Amino acid sequence: MKPTHLLSALSLLALAACGSEIIGSNVDEGGFGNSTMNNFMVQTGQINPVQALGERFAREVPSTITFAFNSAQLSPEARATLDQQANFIRQFPEVRFRVYGHTDAVGSDAYNRRLGQRRAEAVVAYFSSRGISRSRLEALVSYGETQPVIPTPGPEQQNRRTVTEVSGFVQRHPSVLDGKYAEIIFREYIVSAEPTPVLTAGSGGSGGGGEGGGAATGATGAP
Repeated sequence: MKPTHLLSALSLLALAACGSEIIGSNVDEGGFGNSTMNNFMVQTGQINPVQALGERFAREVPSTITFAFNSAQLSPEARATLDQQANFIRQFPEVRFRVYGHTDAVGSDAYNRRLGQRRAEAVVAYFSSRGISRSRLEALVSYGETQPVIPTPGPEQQNRRTVTEVSGFVQRHPSVLDGKYAEIIFREYIVSAEPTPVLTAGSGGSGGGGEGGGAATGATGAP
């Protein structure tokens, strides 16, 4: 074999030996292009935009706050969490949210539904004090004691809660009219992008006789 042919053959063998490392190796392990694909699937209706943004909200912001027994008053810890939620909500003006109220199982079902409603109303009032239009906060829903996090007949703080969720889009918003759902969903969320207003007095109160109200006399109330 001529020297030039031998060199060519050796070069081909060397390329073949390392080709898997040069050609196609680590080029795409599944992540490349996912954002573009998600964008396309949202635009074409293959991904539910409300569900997609709801999952993002739940992933990036604490969606739940808890309450003291038989109370609809916001604690400092609850306010701090609601401030995070409010910062997120303000940066997505095309989106609507719903607040769900819950209680623990102490007390009557009727009382607990009213208490859950007051808790949800306290959250909406707080959002309003942070400059969020009530028109973007859908009808409040109270589940009372029917959906516990921890099933127990006794007092349980994790059950005494509200949950904020994405519920839909403001249909007349220009971005929605143009069908720019993917642009909304993948918009950058900047934590604390806006200054937090001065804290105001808590909304709502114990309302008496609720979650365990009347406990001093042995009566059951609502948690």
